[in-house]
Amino acid sequence: MRDHLAQKEQAERTRLAETLDAEVKRWSSGKEGNLRALLSTLQYILGPDSGWQPIPLTEVITSAAVKKAYRKATLCVHPDKLQQRGASIQHKYICEKVFDLLKDAWNKFNSEER
Repeated sequence: MRDHLAQKEQAERTRLAETLDAEVKRWSSGKEGNLRALLSTLQYILGPDSGWQPIPLTEVITSAAVKKAYRKATLCVHPDKLQQRGASIQHKYICEKVFDLLKDAWNKFNSEER
């Protein structure tokens, strides 16, 4: 039964992938590696039901503010947290892609701050 559900979810993810990949790419275009820009526009990709509170770019100027916003964002889009909340397959897929983009941007941000 569990395998059947996993196969069904994977088939749905594959079906949605093309559309959602384009949506995520459109949102992240020009912002790759720019953690501040990604964090300040996160509401546009996550939508109003995600629980994410928009953060203006002017509030993520200092390193400490960026770190705090990043931590909040990862809690909002982390795959394990979404599983606990019972998110839809579409929302899970978008959040996985956003999580990876944020993680890459965080690594770049950390290397530049040193």
